[in-house]
Amino acid sequence: MKKILLILCAVSISLISNLSFAVIPNMSADGKPYPSLSPILKKINPAVVNIATYSTQNYNDNPLLNDPFFRHFFNLPQQPKEPEDRAKKRQRSAGSGVIVNALDGIVMTNYHVVKNADEVRVSLLDGRSYEAKLVGSDPELDIAILKVQADNLTQINIADSSILEVGDFVIAIGNPFGLGQTVTTGIVSALGRSGLGIEGYENFIQTDASINPGNSGGALVNLAGELVGINTAIIAPSGGNVGIGFAIPANMAKASMLQIVAHGEVRRGQIGVGIQDITPDLREAFALKNGQSGALITSVSKDSPAEKAGIKSGDIIIMLDGRAITSTGELRSRIGIKQIGDKVAVTILRDGKEKQLQVKIGEPQSSTYSDGKLHPLLEGAYFENEPDGNGVVVTRLAPNSIASYSGLRAGDLIVAANQLRVVDMESFKKALKRNKSALLLQINRNGGSFFIVIK
Repeated sequence: MKKILLILCAVSISLISNLSFAVIPNMSADGKPYPSLSPILKKINPAVVNIATYSTQNYNDNPLLNDPFFRHFFNLPQQPKEPEDRAKKRQRSAGSGVIVNALDGIVMTNYHVVKNADEVRVSLLDGRSYEAKLVGSDPELDIAILKVQADNLTQINIADSSILEVGDFVIAIGNPFGLGQTVTTGIVSALGRSGLGIEGYENFIQTDASINPGNSGGALVNLAGELVGINTAIIAPSGGNVGIGFAIPANMAKASMLQIVAHGEVRRGQIGVGIQDITPDLREAFALKNGQSGALITSVSKDSPAEKAGIKSGDIIIMLDGRAITSTGELRSRIGIKQIGDKVAVTILRDGKEKQLQVKIGEPQSSTYSDGKLHPLLEGAYFENEPDGNGVVVTRLAPNSIASYSGLRAGDLIVAANQLRVVDMESFKKALKRNKSALLLQINRNGGSFFIVIK
């Protein structure tokens, strides 16, 4: 029995050592080999950084205590006036990041880690600390790119995350709870997770490698020491890790990074279609085979790339560039990483027959994403012109954005703003300029018309 166990152990060590240099056996004190992740961690740990952000928030006093009548009525003593510097509170928060370009000092992290920060500092494993410059961000994907001026940095190579499979071993590296660099391991539990309401573009890698608050922006790497994802969110009903964490696929993060570094922003193209997930009723109505999935085309914009390619309402996109489409979220995410001008092979199902078309990714037409420049109170809202010139349509609201709490809904038709008629995006922008602190919007929804005030 001992002999069998020794043989199995030897075979297992041999297999592990052949997987990659990540688990080359270490040698124990008595010279016996044993599997370990330490060789790869020594190479990649220096590329994962701790990020500290500092922001200033106004400290609001109780307005009743500042009311002279209230103070006189209750015979309260005069309250000394707070100096301006004490009326504000300095806050510090922690996160993680990954060095993806050592020569230029490029660090990738989550947008929510650095959002609204007055100062961002990047700390390296060797104890060095640098102030970082925000190059640009992609709020929809929750990616931000930082730059530090430093020498002798270590970077992580970015893997092709499209070849990742459920069951692959992964390592999560980050700064949970501000404790400092921490390593956890696990496997890929699922791929293509969407519909979670966490980000605008969702196509998450799900893993059981422990991810906790502070891990955001950290690295998810494979056993070859390559970056496969950026850790970004967890499901934590108890406040801690329960074995369900999510990472942004490296391919999506890389596509965003390249545009930010080159242009300072991300401009996503479109093909000009409305899409809908396949429900059981739709599956039956379209006579789809058991298990067949895709994204149903509900509308095609006039003169759009989709119309020019021959796509029609009622078509079902089942493949993109030879890979199956399982949901509308996956289709949006995979088109979202393409650059304007790229051509994609789209396989559609029409009248029960498959047809392949070539579609060129087009410029974003009238669709506008508000990052606060359109109006501070509409940050996170998407708008586009109503086809007949009757106003602007709210196409989508980014989860957890300012606009998502405004009372607006996707599909709302805005016909007036700040008491000015709205017929298109240009007239909408002019109307919004009338008041930066509040908005009065007239909305048409489900056949009814009403006003909402946003402050």
